[in-house]
Amino acid sequence: MRPNIILMMCDDLGYGDVGFNGNETIKTPNLDRLANNGIRFTRFYAGGPVCSPTRGTCLTGRHYFRYGVTHANRGHLPKQEITLARMLKSYGYTTGHFGKWHLGTLDPNYSGKPNRNPARNYAPPWERDYDVSFATEYAVPTWDPTVGVQKNERRVDRPWASPYYENRELATENLEGCDSRVLMDRAIPFIEKAVENVEPFFATIWFHAPHTPVFAGPEYRAMYADYSDNEQHYYGCITAIDDQVGRLYHTLAAWGVSQNTMIWFCSDNGPEGRTGRDGRNRGSTGGLRGRKRSLFDGGVGVPALLHWQGHAEAGRVVDMPCSTLDYFPTIAEVMEFEMPDKRPIDGINLLPTIEGNMTERPTPIPYRFNSGKNAMFGAPTIAMMDNRYKCLTNLSNNGNEDLCFDMIEDREETTNLANEQPERMRKTRETLREWLNSCKNSHNGGDYDEEFEPVASFEEVTGGWR
Repeated sequence: MRPNIILMMCDDLGYGDVGFNGNETIKTPNLDRLANNGIRFTRFYAGGPVCSPTRGTCLTGRHYFRYGVTHANRGHLPKQEITLARMLKSYGYTTGHFGKWHLGTLDPNYSGKPNRNPARNYAPPWERDYDVSFATEYAVPTWDPTVGVQKNERRVDRPWASPYYENRELATENLEGCDSRVLMDRAIPFIEKAVENVEPFFATIWFHAPHTPVFAGPEYRAMYADYSDNEQHYYGCITAIDDQVGRLYHTLAAWGVSQNTMIWFCSDNGPEGRTGRDGRNRGSTGGLRGRKRSLFDGGVGVPALLHWQGHAEAGRVVDMPCSTLDYFPTIAEVMEFEMPDKRPIDGINLLPTIEGNMTERPTPIPYRFNSGKNAMFGAPTIAMMDNRYKCLTNLSNNGNEDLCFDMIEDREETTNLANEQPERMRKTRETLREWLNSCKNSHNGGDYDEEFEPVASFEEVTGGWR
């Protein structure tokens, strides 16, 4: 029997922000239970160091530089991309998206981002093979999501610029209080209806929390009364997510489908690097270097689990590098789906790892993100990581920025081995150039069987930071 499939993802949740990765302050009992009763991944990576790019990798198995979603609120998911929703609909699945979309505008005449062309970037979930959707274009406050906030995160009485759209229409009801509950109030009826109709279902449940503006309700703040206001809000909204995860699982169990549901959970990148209202960083990288926007592990290493009874052995820990790029090829293998063309897929099939038969990744994880050096916490803009080594570079002529780390012995990325590994760096730079040429071909429509015009030109390698 083919499984129901749920992809849950948090926004800016750090590697060290959950109990199953060692956090002793933030209460995440439901997530911890899912991890303990399934597979916990110790080296799981977001496809990119910011929101939109990672979301594209989740649905396509392809790096975001192949289709132009290179930054948050830049580009959109092309209709020519084969997504999980499209694949699963071909097998009779009903499909639903709930929460942050961030892969295109939701109204051809409106975007909350003043420099974004809403018509050119119109790509809502209902035009990307989702039957049901409750979505925002980008981030919203984590409490009272439709109410605006000022820059210092004080509430004002005005609408938030990124409204919820429910099945194409502006949502107007049940939008108060905890945003995680608000979106789960839509996801659960979708699942219940699918089960009642004996339909397999696919749901992407993409929480906004703990992305700024971070607000927690009074009951959640009270759980952390001994901490600063800033910490109360941050910790509280994560526990609010956890409560909704528990609610979801209890629903699956009550309907008798928990045993045949594949549940994935991760974050879209590391924790925000900018400080909160009290001048302190909120999220925890668990000691990993860098934060959001960095290709160091603090920016792309995220908490992750798979709960799939009868397949993901309870209590097992996977140390092999895995990625959101791997969702698509793994689920394709489960479905016995054959791609209709030869477009490059950057992820790998994790089914052998889930079954305990593969402990080394057969192909490396590629990375590219163009931003300023400080914003990236000093990480170069292009990287590739295999089972043991991560090599980072800007592909400059002299290679002075090159870094190489032993990710088994030095997960904190403190000792640069580039001078000790010249041949590894040379080969990696060569492989990265070939991969970037492939991405450029994809970006310009080379993988599609119809004429395609990208929203923006391909970002060429400059040898430095943006």
